[in-house]
Amino acid sequence: MPAYTTLSEAVNDLIRRGYADDLTLAGHCVVCDGTRTELSPDDFHIDEFHRFEGETNPSDQSIVYAISAPGHGIKGVLVNAFGVYAAELTQEMVRKLATH
Repeated sequence: MPAYTTLSEAVNDLIRRGYADDLTLAGHCVVCDGTRTELSPDDFHIDEFHRFEGETNPSDQSIVYAISAPGHGIKGVLVNAFGVYAAELTQEMVRKLATH
């Protein structure tokens, strides 16, 4: 798995490697912004992930997920805060994301 120094470096490289769909969390699912497709935890795979801490504030943390959903033709990037600023998620989504 590649090692990245910055969040933007990770996102740009993942896009270059084909993870071109923008993904967001919606509590109970991941949503592909381009197609509005909702992916439940069973619908997608986390291919890799990368954690980052803010340079000036260690509580400014984020995680980048490279996600694929072959059954839906989706391959994209999900960027989310973790720690205090993490999105509110269902227990099923927490389990899926926490395994990586």
